[in-house]
Amino acid sequence: MIDVPETRYAKSGDARIGYQVVGEGPPDLVYAPSFLSNIDVFWENPAAGHFLRGLAAFSRLIVFDRRGVGTSDAWDDTITVEHRTDDLAAVLDAAGSQSTVLFGSSEGGSTCATFAALYPERVLALVMFSPLLPVLEEQFPWAWAPEVFDAFEAGVDEAWGTGAGLELINPSLAGDERMRRWYARYWRLCASPDRAKALMRQNRRLDVGPILSTISVPTLAIHRVDELWVNVGYSRYAAAEIPGARLVELPGADHEPWVGDADVVLAEIREFVTGRREPSEPDRVLATVVFTDLVGSTALASRLGDRRWRELLDEHDRVVGQEVDEFRGRLVKSTGDGVLATFDGPARAVRCARSIRDALRALGLESRAGVHTGEVELRGDDVGGIAVHLGARVAALAGAGDVLVSRTVVDLVAGSGLEFADRGAHQLKGVPGEWQLYAVER
Repeated sequence: MIDVPETRYAKSGDARIGYQVVGEGPPDLVYAPSFLSNIDVFWENPAAGHFLRGLAAFSRLIVFDRRGVGTSDAWDDTITVEHRTDDLAAVLDAAGSQSTVLFGSSEGGSTCATFAALYPERVLALVMFSPLLPVLEEQFPWAWAPEVFDAFEAGVDEAWGTGAGLELINPSLAGDERMRRWYARYWRLCASPDRAKALMRQNRRLDVGPILSTISVPTLAIHRVDELWVNVGYSRYAAAEIPGARLVELPGADHEPWVGDADVVLAEIREFVTGRREPSEPDRVLATVVFTDLVGSTALASRLGDRRWRELLDEHDRVVGQEVDEFRGRLVKSTGDGVLATFDGPARAVRCARSIRDALRALGLESRAGVHTGEVELRGDDVGGIAVHLGARVAALAGAGDVLVSRTVVDLVAGSGLEFADRGAHQLKGVPGEWQLYAVER
């Protein structure tokens, strides 16, 4: 199961604001996400969960849904910036936080900036990632034109909840259909179409530019220079207006901090907040890789039709994610109709692959898996190297229902109670020599 923190509620006037607390600190760090969020569903995304856990590694992390989205109460179209700061204060009070680091991404940046200007005695530091402040094009050529807001509303009417727009917000994910489906579901659970349009209309009326020069707390602005959704000009403007602010520009085009070079973003925040960076992780580590995929998926998709097949794949993703988390693995990425996951224990990896197979059978899906242990290269959130290549080749030789493993895995799990059947020696494409493979029996 995915370990989702308990969601609690802070009372702000007549509204209840959903929030979670993770980690121990000090310091306290409150994360105000974009104008769309759902803190319960957020953790289902491995990259988002990894990012939040990274923040909690050096702070007592407080994360919340703004009024009108996710777990928080609804609102009418009269919410002001005062409501936003009151809601943030209510969350901090409920969490017992007297002074905190404020971290706001996108629209959350404007809320945090306003709170820092109003209540500097409660703020240790301000961090903004790709902040939407917003100011309009008639003032600055890089800012959103009124047509951007109009286009957003038109897009909501045409395709809300389909994943449309992901190529603009997080271009690196645009070709990943599983992530597109996840975002489609996530955005639907953040807000309805009309609510999303109302939230954007609120942003259209907001301009926190005039208060930036009054912010007196240490401030860091981070932005990817090639972003398409919120231009880097916003962070440059904020850093120029806020006295003593530091600006960090990173390569890339993704809008959300947990996508792409998320560990670099975390390192910048950690160093700014604590004065030290996370110790460098090794570029290569020993790990057990597990590849899974579905057997006969093309024929099944054709028989079920697009809509039912997408629903079944969403359920597949949920089940596989839960199993990987249950066995303390890391879901690295989707591979079409399967996944690549890594584990620090080979026995847990084998048991997880077996459990995934059994759980998918309960859904009427037949799968296969390949498992190998070796040294992998760390490439940001991805992994590579010969061990990964070998794991993929082992999986390709597996039959329906098989959990096929290399001799290395069998040797390492001796005494674990796992039993294997010898499947003989095989040539693995692109890998020299012969490789003895085994199927898990129980």
